[in-house]
Formats: sequence, structure tokens, C-alpha cells
Amino acid sequence: MQKPLIIGITGGIGSGKSTLSHLLRAEGYSVYDTDLEARRLQNEHSAMRKKLVDMFGKDIYNEQGLNRSALGKLVFGKPELLTKLNAIVHPLVMEDFNSWVINRYPKKMLFIESAILYESGFNKLVDRVILITAEEAIRIERVVKRDGITPEHVRARMSHQLSEEEKSARADFVIHSDDNKPLVDKMRKIIVELLDIRNTRINEAISSGDNLAY
Repeated sequence: MQKPLIIGITGGIGSGKSTLSHLLRAEGYSVYDTDLEARRLQNEHSAMRKKLVDMFGKDIYNEQGLNRSALGKLVFGKPELLTKLNAIVHPLVMEDFNSWVINRYPKKMLFIESAILYESGFNKLVDRVILITAEEAIRIERVVKRDGITPEHVRARMSHQLSEEEKSARADFVIHSDDNKPLVDKMRKIIVELLDIRNTRINEAISSGDNLAY
């Protein structure tokens, strides 16, 4: 069975990751949203839930599930607690993602969206990375409008992420979402390149006698 090519999608807050993921889904591709799935697991995964309660107290949960606001207040401005939180959540999200991939093996390509792809170590699970980016002022404006928070709050959230420059240097593909050019056209151009990469790997695997590699 041929392994799908795994593509990471990352970018700072307000860069357009969710829009890109939406366009990919519209084209028939599967995208694993790490933030969305982490929220699901925080409520449904009994082992994760127990670890979070043991670490942060039972008051972080209410009748609706995890009180993200309460948890956020506990870890905000406390890097040591944020590190402990991530140490609980990230490994179990990775485990869930690996199961998700296995269940979709017939797919040619699979995508994983993560704002903290590099910071969390999720980049180790992917074959290529797409960075979507925009000027900081535009990203701040987008998030202020979307979330109804202050620019200062947005900048505080940005401070916990790698700089766009560092992510750009590490990414395989970079999409600028602030130049008024259709995002879907940029996406489709990259997909063509990714399919070429996958086909090349398949041919190389067949030539070497290992036709199960890709």
C-alpha cells in the first residue's frame, strides 16, 4: 500500500491557514486541524483529561467540557506551565494524527494544519511544509476583526510563535496571502509540484524494488 505524502500547513496567527485548509478540502483533500482535534481530545480522551485535571485542577472543566478560558488564564505568562500543558497535549495529538493517516492510506496526499508546527515538533511527521504568511499589520487587523480582541492581545499571542522569517527559512513553499492574488491559484500550483514529488518517490521506490515506500 502506498504511503501518502504528508504536507504541513503553518503560519502565524491571522496568516490565512484556515482559509487555505478550506480551499484544500473543497478540492477533495483531507486536512487534519491540530487545534480543532486537540480541543476534541481534551474533552473526549480520558487519559488526556485526567492528566490535565491532575496538573491544573478539576475547575478547568465544566458541564460543556474544557474551560479554555480558565486554563488560558492559568498558563498565560507562565512558560513553565505552558510547557507542561504542551507535554500532555502534543504527544496524544500526534498519536491521534498517526491513526488518522493510517486510516486514509489510499489518499495521494494528506495535510496537517498547525500554527505551531515547528514549536510542537509536528514538522517531524511531515514530508514538506507550506508556510502561509502576510505582513504583521494585516495579520493583526484580521485577528482583531475575527476574534474581537485588542491588537496588544494579538501581539502577545504572536510572541509565543516563531517569527515569520524563521518559519519562511525552514518551509519548502511560501504563500503570501496579502498581495490580492487568488489564493486558490497559488495552492493549485503547489499541489502540482507536490504530486510531482510524490510520483518521483514512487518511481524511485519501484526502481529500487521497494514499491511499498510511497
